[in-house]
Amino acid sequence: MTISHDDYVRHDAVALASLVRARAVSPGELLEAAIARAEAVNPRINAIAHRLYDMARAAVATLPEGPFHGVPFAIKDLGIKMRGAPCTNGSKAYAGYVAPEDSTLMARYRAAGLNTFAVSTSPEFGLTTTTESAAFGATRNPWKLTHIAGGSSGGAAALVAAGVLPAANASDGGGSIRIPAACCGLVGLKPTRGLVPKGPPYSEGWAGLGVTHVVSRSVRDTAALLDVTAGVEPGARYASPVAAETYLAAMAQRPKGLRVAYMKKPLSGADVHPECAAAAENAARLLASMGHHVEEAVPAIDQPNLGLAQGVIVVANIARDIEEREAALGRKLRDDELEPVTRNYRDSAAKMTAAQYVWADRTTQTAALQLSRFFARYDVILSATTAKPAVPIGELGLDNPDAGKHVADLVAFSGFPPLANLTGVPSISLPLHMTKDGLPVGVMLTGALGAEPLLLSLSAAIEEAAPWVQRRAPM
Repeated sequence: MTISHDDYVRHDAVALASLVRARAVSPGELLEAAIARAEAVNPRINAIAHRLYDMARAAVATLPEGPFHGVPFAIKDLGIKMRGAPCTNGSKAYAGYVAPEDSTLMARYRAAGLNTFAVSTSPEFGLTTTTESAAFGATRNPWKLTHIAGGSSGGAAALVAAGVLPAANASDGGGSIRIPAACCGLVGLKPTRGLVPKGPPYSEGWAGLGVTHVVSRSVRDTAALLDVTAGVEPGARYASPVAAETYLAAMAQRPKGLRVAYMKKPLSGADVHPECAAAAENAARLLASMGHHVEEAVPAIDQPNLGLAQGVIVVANIARDIEEREAALGRKLRDDELEPVTRNYRDSAAKMTAAQYVWADRTTQTAALQLSRFFARYDVILSATTAKPAVPIGELGLDNPDAGKHVADLVAFSGFPPLANLTGVPSISLPLHMTKDGLPVGVMLTGALGAEPLLLSLSAAIEEAAPWVQRRAPM
């Protein structure tokens, strides 16, 4: 038998796996449905960096009998490695690179039975909140093709929002799971630092700012995929405590009487667009109606220094990434192999000192301690996800020769997500609002270290009260 697109797209990943177990559909049929949808929509959204169709077809007969046996999947073109597949990090500098081995996370995806058939697009080195690159062009938002899908996991979000997949791998170093989720009307959880593996060869990204998980249509998929990937990576510098029960089981709980800190403006002081403000305000009323105590509150954190610390950490790591690529190639990278903002970051790093990097690291540690004291008084922080809805393509790309203006534009758009990266805490974006122009807007919940069970249970209750799963992009 074959599965129609309508049947395929109305199931989340957990439901598709159940169909396979019941022999109502085969892994091969699911794969062909995903490929057909990808080929139908990708010319318009440009979300696939590398097709792995033949590898996926060959893998059908030997997929492990894991919880997601036979469910099609895509990994992001940034960091995660799949043996025999390209990993180009959204950059011309990595043209031709093929991963020699699986990363730890990829091995866990395989063991879960997921069948990876594509690599989704990313901006160069994940450095911006739009998925536009010189290497692959602009990825477009399925809700409005003239607008961004978010970044840096915009390819993953576009594939899910366009009905190619129920969930896809994504990563987040400053909002790069939650921002695309907000732009494309999806669920996006940034896990606690150290909960999901990053290596090898390194067990953390951007000094712990970068973490990996998925974007999905349902809270259930986000929880179930965390169940098959969470857990300490051997040799990792540190590990987040894993939930005592499964994340799926935690999701089924319904928390009562939570203390919710309603944060109306980001710590950066960026103006919040009326649509984003309305999204958060409506969510605050919804939470209050569900019996939670909601009040305006903002953690006392030295935001100017924290923002500078983020810049130091990111710029230094990018410079080292470039050095490692040059060492592998045995030559210096040409200017046309790196985008203008990336080159500017590399040059800026050359002027930094080791003491500045230590200062940045200590600044993030101080902020984490300050935030932990805030969470002694509150269970969760509620805010908009981004300060603006998705903007038109071309406004946030890495081709801007003025890196200072690029950073200012990023801050004005991004809004709330970086705090969770800089302090290591979990944070989830939920698709609770639509603008008058038909663009999704996300609302974000942020919790203390290891608070994934609470965030997932609260998110599931919100999803139940204000369902979004069957909302479809017009394409």
